[in-house]
Amino acid sequence: MDRVELVVVGAGPAGMTAALYAARGGLSTVVYDKGMPGGLIASTDRIENYPGVESISGFELAGRMRKQAESFGARFRSGELKSIRKEGSVFSMDFSGESVESKAVIFAAGSVPRKLGVDGEERLTGRGVSYCATCDGPFFRGKDIVVVGCGSSGLQEGLFLLGFVRSITYVEFLPYVTGERVLYERNKERENVSFLLNHKVVRIEGEDSVESVVVVDRRTGEEKRISVSGVFIYVGFLPASGPVAGLVERDKDGYIITDEGMATSTPGLFAAGDIRKKPLRQVVTAASDGASAAFSAIEYIKELGK
Repeated sequence: MDRVELVVVGAGPAGMTAALYAARGGLSTVVYDKGMPGGLIASTDRIENYPGVESISGFELAGRMRKQAESFGARFRSGELKSIRKEGSVFSMDFSGESVESKAVIFAAGSVPRKLGVDGEERLTGRGVSYCATCDGPFFRGKDIVVVGCGSSGLQEGLFLLGFVRSITYVEFLPYVTGERVLYERNKERENVSFLLNHKVVRIEGEDSVESVVVVDRRTGEEKRISVSGVFIYVGFLPASGPVAGLVERDKDGYIITDEGMATSTPGLFAAGDIRKKPLRQVVTAASDGASAAFSAIEYIKELGK
């Protein structure tokens, strides 16, 4: 069994920033992630609001973060957290076939896309239903698609998709656009973009692949069928906090409650990034959380040694 001072669960901006600060602070640090480093930002086409960087792909930013953390000695491993327990002052964890012990843990597993829960969504996922524009956009070259959700994520990913598709119909449950104004304006100026506000998706239709989306006007009750080849869904996220549910206090939605130092209700276990209860979830706030969590972990381990 491997023994280190700090285990970071999740290699998104929060986890990689935590690894950078912890390794630079002298802790033996290992980062586990079940996917590619970068988390959700790795599949984001363009980031324009990270301080000091006017525009960069999420994939490139994630790569830079990992390289910087590794330069100070942080190690990255692939593995999904299966179990975690604390015995005395030691955390024991099982990750997809290997086990590790540590003095402290920073849990930064992030979130997963929220699903609509409508008929046809699950059956047609991967056959026209997608949650990742950069992953699947090229498959819809010259096609008509629907983007569900007019938050910043939906609008930003829609702009990327416009490089491939023939047209986009945005469907938004609310009677107004919730995303950043600049993203809305960039979409609205395109002739092949339309908006159905105050509409609800009720089902996704198709035999072997998506053929149409049925929506209902929430004001009039009128049902409409939109013929499309793809549906990209951006209706929010759910925190991936299940593995630590028995060790931390969470709110009703599953977000982990921490103090300003990212400490949870279990001493030595810290949480950072989108998985934490907070008002704003952005790359910059995730990085801030990671730095704070690492500082707190360093101080916690120092106290253990006294």
